Amino acid sequence: MRIPVRALLTLLLLAAAIGGWWLLSRPQPIAVRVQNVERGLVEEVVANTRAGTVKACRRARLAPGSGGQIETLAVHEGDRVQAGQLLLELWNLDLKARVTLAEREAEAAEARSLATCLQADQAEREAARQVKLEARNMTSEEGLDRAITAAQAGRADCEAARASARVSAAQIGVAQAELERTRLTAPFAGIVAEVSGELNEYVTPSPPGIPTPPAVDLIDDACFYISAPIDEVDAAKVRLGLDARVTLDAFGDQALAGTVRRLAPYVLDQEKQARTVEVEVVIAEPPADRALLAGYSADVEIIIDRHEDVLRIPTAAIRAGEPASVLLLADGVLAERALETGLSNWEQTEVVSGLSAGEQVVLSLGREGVEAGAAAVADDD
Repeated sequence: MRIPVRALLTLLLLAAAIGGWWLLSRPQPIAVRVQNVERGLVEEVVANTRAGTVKACRRARLAPGSGGQIETLAVHEGDRVQAGQLLLELWNLDLKARVTLAEREAEAAEARSLATCLQADQAEREAARQVKLEARNMTSEEGLDRAITAAQAGRADCEAARASARVSAAQIGVAQAELERTRLTAPFAGIVAEVSGELNEYVTPSPPGIPTPPAVDLIDDACFYISAPIDEVDAAKVRLGLDARVTLDAFGDQALAGTVRRLAPYVLDQEKQARTVEVEVVIAEPPADRALLAGYSADVEIIIDRHEDVLRIPTAAIRAGEPASVLLLADGVLAERALETGLSNWEQTEVVSGLSAGEQVVLSLGREGVEAGAAAVADDD
């Protein structure tokens, strides 16, 4: 029996419509980002919770020991100074005069001491002569007694004069110490970071409990370290001598090698909900092509442990749960796989077992429809 052409065309159109509907209505493969399981380095690190700060190993905020008017300002901001170099000096003509007066008084006291001791020597010689005369019955006992008493008194006067001379010499030291309190010298070599005050202005030392700006802020730029807070939970992992990486906003992606030199023995509770422990990392070799400045913001990563040439995957690919698992893309379908992990950080996690090199793990875990059994294709973008 022959099928009419019109009926045949109708059947063909109906079949095409059904096929098109099926193609359009079936689930489309989900585009997911994937990463191959590879071998490489994985480190366990502890990072700072807030930005750290570059600090000089030595920094002195200096002020004269006494207040007064600036007479000599020997340095300016940015100057390099040597240890012992004069930074500033207050008006001190009165104290210089006191030093001179003390020196002259000491000279006079020494001269008086010499004269008194010479007289004592003379009295002792006279007493010795009276003893010889008394042995020959050529002098009275009373005369001998007076001579001996005069000799003893003269020797006592000599010792008193010498003590007075020593007191006068000590007064020179007192006057010189008062004079030195008006002079400010560098305790170490470094860079003058700040100078507060100008010629003829008055400066005062800081009273106890009342901070005032230092006259000179001196920084030793030969050595720097990073002070940064870490979470109290991580403090137990950190040990002195551990290697660390330091990055600074001012240096871009350049990382500097460092070493943990100090871990604070107490917890800072300034923020009740985020208590931290201060850690200090000293920079092993400051960059030769860039100046490291105190005050730069810095981040540190303290390397707790490291495994080289191990299987690793991006940490973002791991699904939460016990045991840990990942989604794999194989033959256009997503499949869940449990795995055992080792060291981990924010970027990479070590795979101890459960995966092989070259398998593709899914990174787009938050994308809608990404689950085991779903059809998927790798997103090359």
